[in-house]
Amino acid sequence: MPTTQFSTPDPYSYLNGFGSYHEYAANHIQAIKGALPVGQNSPQKPPYGLYAEKLSGTAFTAPRHENRQTWLYRILPAAAHDNFERLDPDSYHTETQKLHHIPNQLRWNPFDLDENVDWVHGLHLVAGAGDPTMKTGLGILLYAAGKDMGREAFYSADGDFLIVPQHGVLDIQTELGKLLVRPNEICVIPRGVRYRVTLPSGPVRGYICELYQGHFQLPELGPIGSNGLANARDFQAPVAAFDDEEEPKEYRVICKFNNALFAARQDHTPFDVVAWHGNYYPYKYDLGRFNVMGTISYDHPDPSIFTVLTGPSDHPGTAIADFVIFPPRWLVAEDTFRPPWYHRNTMSEFMGLIAGDYDAKVGGGFRPAGASLHNIMSGHGPDATAHERASNAELKPQKVGEGSMAFMFESSLMVGVSEWGLKTCQKVQEDYNAESWRPLKRHFKNPNKKD
Repeated sequence: MPTTQFSTPDPYSYLNGFGSYHEYAANHIQAIKGALPVGQNSPQKPPYGLYAEKLSGTAFTAPRHENRQTWLYRILPAAAHDNFERLDPDSYHTETQKLHHIPNQLRWNPFDLDENVDWVHGLHLVAGAGDPTMKTGLGILLYAAGKDMGREAFYSADGDFLIVPQHGVLDIQTELGKLLVRPNEICVIPRGVRYRVTLPSGPVRGYICELYQGHFQLPELGPIGSNGLANARDFQAPVAAFDDEEEPKEYRVICKFNNALFAARQDHTPFDVVAWHGNYYPYKYDLGRFNVMGTISYDHPDPSIFTVLTGPSDHPGTAIADFVIFPPRWLVAEDTFRPPWYHRNTMSEFMGLIAGDYDAKVGGGFRPAGASLHNIMSGHGPDATAHERASNAELKPQKVGEGSMAFMFESSLMVGVSEWGLKTCQKVQEDYNAESWRPLKRHFKNPNKKD
């Protein structure tokens, strides 16, 4: 997880450069002064009659630099609920029972808005790999919702949610405080953290990468040095906030568990954390703050220079999931084909578009709220129109991507497409290959061949 720059006391207003951790703790991660115990985590009687509860995102014995845990001081423990019961599988689309592993390049038209469902029932698994029961792999989901969640809280036991809004505003009330997330921002909700989503501006739509394995973190910068790409100071954490409801009121807690949904009843609010401290918490990031790197001489660099967050595997330098963006930027390379070159990759690439045009697919079928999947070793690159234009363009300094934001979930795993993603949604563009690459013309002239 990134080291974050904490937010100001207003849960919907953020300011960089807050003071010391102790000053932050006194005013931010405790909603009532004195609610945070001093000098120990679990006193015999926590302040104000609160319960101490530990939320662990890693094994207790994980190395110190990897260990993720947060102490919560709440009115009632999260354990106080009835038994979980499975929800009707026909009411949601997150199961991975049947994934189709195919080498074809796939592209989806913009996914529809859905004003008839809330956040939980607006989740649709599009693709994935691995197994959440073994804590391996990832899931790629689309969300589309038009209703607020009611007296409910949702959490995933399967993995961390990296949420990429494309349309509409998400008002996310988490156990640790509130986050307001807009298009061109992202939000990460760690495994197990409970939250509720309301929609202050109407219907919403976007993308999610669920990391079953480990947690998202900032990529290493190597020769780039100490600054660049996504800077730690720009990540923002919620302010402690809680609902104080003395009279019992029924709530429902919904759990995503091995890609199935279960629900349990309880007679108190899930959002009763009065104070917290630790390094396992939800956070958000404004993609407009990304510090783009690129060539100032020749050739198009690898897209890894656009990595915002990474979910590493056990093999250094190889990710279960990279979150990569293609923001507005200057191109100045000389004698260079400036769009991404044609390539076949040992990584799978799922791309989405938040706004505008992607410079390698201008004018084609890749539109905002749509997506594409280029699986392991499936050839892809600029379409014929983009290739022709880039091959003959005047190579002067050029700003590309104005008003645009494309992104990629990249994985070292072979990604399967869900039944919903391949068939049920009926949005797959069957002519993607024919439209993009079959029109490419032969330009080769053999100097050794006589006319």
